Amino acid sequence: MSGLIDCEIEGDIAIITFNRPEKRNAISDSVIEALAAAVENASTNAKAAVLAGRGKHFCAGLDLAEHAQRTQIEAIHNSRRWHGVFDTIRRGSIPFVSALHGAVVGGGLELAAATHIRVAEQNAFFALPEGQRGIFVGGSGSVGIAPLIGTANMMDMMLTGRVMTAEEAYRINMFQYLVGEGEALAKAKELAQAAARNAPLSNFAIINALPRIQDMSQSDGLFVESLMSSITSSSPEAQQRLQDFLEKRTEKLTPTKQ
Repeated sequence: MSGLIDCEIEGDIAIITFNRPEKRNAISDSVIEALAAAVENASTNAKAAVLAGRGKHFCAGLDLAEHAQRTQIEAIHNSRRWHGVFDTIRRGSIPFVSALHGAVVGGGLELAAATHIRVAEQNAFFALPEGQRGIFVGGSGSVGIAPLIGTANMMDMMLTGRVMTAEEAYRINMFQYLVGEGEALAKAKELAQAAARNAPLSNFAIINALPRIQDMSQSDGLFVESLMSSITSSSPEAQQRLQDFLEKRTEKLTPTKQ
């Protein structure tokens, strides 16, 4: 991973950390390849993963120094590579939780949107400055960010260069958990560990079937829901977990603190 990204396994979870703080963890061609390797490692050796950034920022997005030199066809291939890597996060085999702080900008926001749960610190800020740079989102933001915050909000950010505070972004569903400064990584680990305790087949169904159902007609979506419900509930692990619940060997449900 060339030192650009660290991937550490802590029990059942993997911690993937961008390690380019001098560039605000901007994503270059080398970084995207290192991320691909880290995601593969995490997916093979862990049950859930956390994405974080070293230094003052999560990720300031695309490394424009490289992008400015690309031909049109090279830019297309580069965008498609991002799509492929981010899709291994969005629709892979394990849940990903992102710990956001400082800049979550451009491609960094596209990356965060590819994760399944997002935790942000009070000092995080969010922007899509592509319009001001004369370009367009290329890391799957149009299909990843817009469903989270709505097309109108995404259009506002791109057209005006609006920079959102953590509080503003939280109100429009950019992320699910808002925490104090320095607390995002610990909270992300806690959530990843909770997800790692689930049955792997259930996690796979949640992160792969649920988003696809949103793209289907109601009739098709309900049919797929029935299939996934049957497949998961008939697995040996599900049978054991259901028996544990019926025999009161599981913890009672209590509200989760923000």
